[in-house]
Amino acid sequence: MIFPAPTPQLVLRAWREEDLGTFTAMNADPRVMEYFPAPLAPEQSAEFMERIREEFSTEGFGLYAVERREDGELLGYTGLHRVTFTGMKDKIEIGWRLRTEFWDQGYATEAAQACVALAAKLGIEELVAFTTVTNLRSQRVMQKLGMELLCEFDHPALPEGHPLRRHVLYLIGTEK
Repeated sequence: MIFPAPTPQLVLRAWREEDLGTFTAMNADPRVMEYFPAPLAPEQSAEFMERIREEFSTEGFGLYAVERREDGELLGYTGLHRVTFTGMKDKIEIGWRLRTEFWDQGYATEAAQACVALAAKLGIEELVAFTTVTNLRSQRVMQKLGMELLCEFDHPALPEGHPLRRHVLYLIGTEK
């Protein structure tokens, strides 16, 4: 497993068993999950964490636990993920999710910058990021990373008429 370099405020690390409670609470928070189909039940969070571990085993990278250096507080996650749905299959996505008390403090951008640098080190030439057209907070992180808006698209996992179906797609070359 390969890790991003520590940042001035953060360490991106492997998940620990004791992280599951905080991870589960974050994924159950309606504000955190506002731009996802629904908050996750505890068993869904446990399954999600298991998928994260599996991706680290198969890819060598994945969604890292983001810990604040000054006090060891788990803020959420940031990392790289292989997209599996039609139309973007095998693209590498950069993504993040933080607990609400850590929003708007620059943590998502700082952690994501470390992941862009890691992608370059791994020879990944470009990264994509996508979110609903209404998730302006996440789009701001994409823009701060220097990502370029490519297009809007309908997320194939969401049914016709779903209020979150329309997404924006951003791209960055890792040489930036």
